[in-house]
Amino acid sequence: MKAIPYGRQDISPADLAAVAEVLQSDYLTTGPAVKAFEDKFAEYVGVKYAVAVSNATVGLHLCTLVMGVDRNSKVITTPITFAASANCVRYCDGEVVFADIDPATILIDLDRVEEMLRAAPAGTYQGVIPVDFAGYPVDVERLRSIADEHGLWIIEDACHAPGGYFTDSKGQQQLCGNGQFSDLTVFSFHPVKHIACGEGGMITTNDEKLYKQLMRLRTHGITREEDMLVENHGGWYYEMHELGFNYRITDIQAALGVSQLDRAKQGIERRRRIAKRYDEAFHDTKIKTIEVPKDIGHAFHLYVVQVADRKGLYDKLRSLKIYSQIHYIPVPSLPYYRGLGHQPADYPMASAYYDQCISLPMYPTLTDEEQDFVIEQVLAFSAR
Repeated sequence: MKAIPYGRQDISPADLAAVAEVLQSDYLTTGPAVKAFEDKFAEYVGVKYAVAVSNATVGLHLCTLVMGVDRNSKVITTPITFAASANCVRYCDGEVVFADIDPATILIDLDRVEEMLRAAPAGTYQGVIPVDFAGYPVDVERLRSIADEHGLWIIEDACHAPGGYFTDSKGQQQLCGNGQFSDLTVFSFHPVKHIACGEGGMITTNDEKLYKQLMRLRTHGITREEDMLVENHGGWYYEMHELGFNYRITDIQAALGVSQLDRAKQGIERRRRIAKRYDEAFHDTKIKTIEVPKDIGHAFHLYVVQVADRKGLYDKLRSLKIYSQIHYIPVPSLPYYRGLGHQPADYPMASAYYDQCISLPMYPTLTDEEQDFVIEQVLAFSAR
């Protein structure tokens, strides 16, 4: 059997045609395809504004900038995430504080967040960056209530969760990134994500002021909007009002994103079917899975299990060309964050999870035959 990765992109003939059309057009970057992608993605998640950027990490950076993170800021996030969720705070010279995870969901423990806030003097913390890890949506309605009580903003890292949703207290499905509870949300279009653009990211918000600031910062802090100009020398004229960046996405990437969005619903449905087959295979075994309530729309970027001999299973699968992955090494245990005084022992739930976690192959083009082979090998190893 051919190699089976933990994730991979799916490029269709329609994707190739969309990119080819841009390559033959007048615009390769910052043209009509970017706006089309933003509009289509905003519609997909049900939000007013979307800003496409060159990758999700710069999206997180822009979000921390517009929320005013600086050397006096303390921001809470989860230890189980990619480093970018914390690094964006450090880019602005802010302090990162980690709240341990809920072992049932692997998401940031909202009880712990609430305890931290109530134990600290008012104004100690400025914001929180929850992460929809593996595609499991954080209950941002509850987090919004906590944040409002303590005067915090919310930047939701939904890089794993386009198309995911949770059900709110009124029984309404709330799509990740719809801006009902989070001030800003960031998505990723890395090749192994739901929507693949090679690289790329999207910021969503319902706040027009934040939207306009993000648009300026994405392009060097420059504006051409006539109502904002101090002077106006003519049609060519622009002004730089703040120190921004070149964080733009290209029309080539955006065209691919638009085409990929056409299959987003089918892709997430296939991911959920794959997850269900894994759930059924591992039920009543020594393999620990994450139970997902029926009112949660898990996006299943990842399918994570926990096993006693994680390294043994990882090595065995690799020998069979099943390339599983580990998500993630707890951020506080990385040398850079250790150097800032963080200790893995302060996050026992995250450390215990890391010792046993392994991500199995999960992507829409994974065949039933390939998945059956993965399941067979995992069950055989765990039965030793």
